[in-house]
Amino acid sequence: MADPVTSSVRAPKRQQLPEEVAAYVRELIISGDVKPGEFLRIEPIAEAVGVSNTPVREGLLALRSQGFVRLAPRRGFVVAPFSQQDVRDLFWAQAQLGGELAARAAKKISPESIKRLEEFNEQYTVAVKNRDAEAVADLGHRFHREINLAADSQRLALLLGSVVRHLPNRFYANIEGQVDQTQGDHPKLLEALRAGDSRKARSLMEKHIEKGGERLIETLQARGVWSGDSTS
Repeated sequence: MADPVTSSVRAPKRQQLPEEVAAYVRELIISGDVKPGEFLRIEPIAEAVGVSNTPVREGLLALRSQGFVRLAPRRGFVVAPFSQQDVRDLFWAQAQLGGELAARAAKKISPESIKRLEEFNEQYTVAVKNRDAEAVADLGHRFHREINLAADSQRLALLLGSVVRHLPNRFYANIEGQVDQTQGDHPKLLEALRAGDSRKARSLMEKHIEKGGERLIETLQARGVWSGDSTS
């Protein structure tokens, strides 16, 4: 049987090595490829990411400080438990910050940014048609990033970035219904931004993000992340 650490999640593009390891393992955890209570073996992670054991340990220690893993004395790193409410809390925080940024963007977005969003939206449709999951994830990220930049609120965007780091990115393209939802929501967001309607932009962004959280919970339930857990 394939080791779960190497079976289904690709390593992200090159960052500082411990951060790259942390991002890779964080995605494994949030996507349900490794489950609470499972031990994380350093060697398979090092092989999957293409680094030595030292940055793997450093990355896992960083995840320990973020609450994703625990260090069992003389046994190693183990995936920490997390609940459905933990997931909802992360998406709630993202929705609040993202909604505010969308509202601000609606008031000051430039024609150039609108054009880029239109292009990203068109490219997203093509990527979906071609079943290019990598491009789907990347274009979804670029669409949201363009809105955040248009808001011209650097500190708020940095706060949002600190929340988003806790959530999966590449995995989104594999969540059932998420791509269809995005194809429906992004054009509506674009329309609100084009019209300068900050209230509608905020509402659409909040609902878009929160629905994504519920879809992730449904997917993790189907993967058995909370099997037999009455506290989720």
